[in-house]
Amino acid sequence: MDNNKPLMNLSRRNAIKYGGGFLGTGLLAAALGSNLNSPEPVVAQSEVNSEQALAQLMAGNKRFVAGKSKYPNQNLTRLQQVALGQKPFAAVLSCADSRVPVEIIFDQGFGDIFVVRDAGNIATDEEIGSLEFGTLVLGAKVLLVIGHEACGAVVSTLKGAEVPGSISSIIEAIEPAVATYKGQQDNKQAVRQAVEANVRYQVKTLEKSPVLSKLIQEGKLKIVGAYYSLSTREITLVS
Repeated sequence: MDNNKPLMNLSRRNAIKYGGGFLGTGLLAAALGSNLNSPEPVVAQSEVNSEQALAQLMAGNKRFVAGKSKYPNQNLTRLQQVALGQKPFAAVLSCADSRVPVEIIFDQGFGDIFVVRDAGNIATDEEIGSLEFGTLVLGAKVLLVIGHEACGAVVSTLKGAEVPGSISSIIEAIEPAVATYKGQQDNKQAVRQAVEANVRYQVKTLEKSPVLSKLIQEGKLKIVGAYYSLSTREITLVS
């Protein structure tokens, strides 16, 4: 161990967790990046700001809805390029539902989106840490939290369903967001409202991260909520 380089000896998780308190985001990013032990990517991240990154995602979804996907960055050349390193322009926290394939619904390709998925799109410590890494170190400019139509995790929470094993931890993470809609699992409109309420709750949870909040303050990141319709394939923003 080299005692002259204490930052390099921090675990990534602890460095990310506490970095907002004692390191500038630039220094912390450099410290974490030096631990990757990989060369710089051949294709650098596009020089876009948060608004442009969000517009790029929404334009891709518009193409997908219209049946005019361009399937960008999905060829062998791109795959070989990003094998050397990644610089995604966007990050996403999405439900793990198999009907919500993030790159497809946004018409993006290899290396474009840093994706974290779990049932109910909940922001647990592990998900937050991953997204801190995807934004601070990898440079994603927009972080989209996506809930979706008829989300099973949200519906189960509204039902107050008895669930086995660790599934209960998912229910517990969603309950504070949807208390107003408990017992309304058969009301389609109420379910949508509950899904959107959960999205807003998870966005607020992410905004409490010292790393993410610092990036927001510096104008380097925007966190946005969204809703995906399984029936229309359309992404709408949740405010």
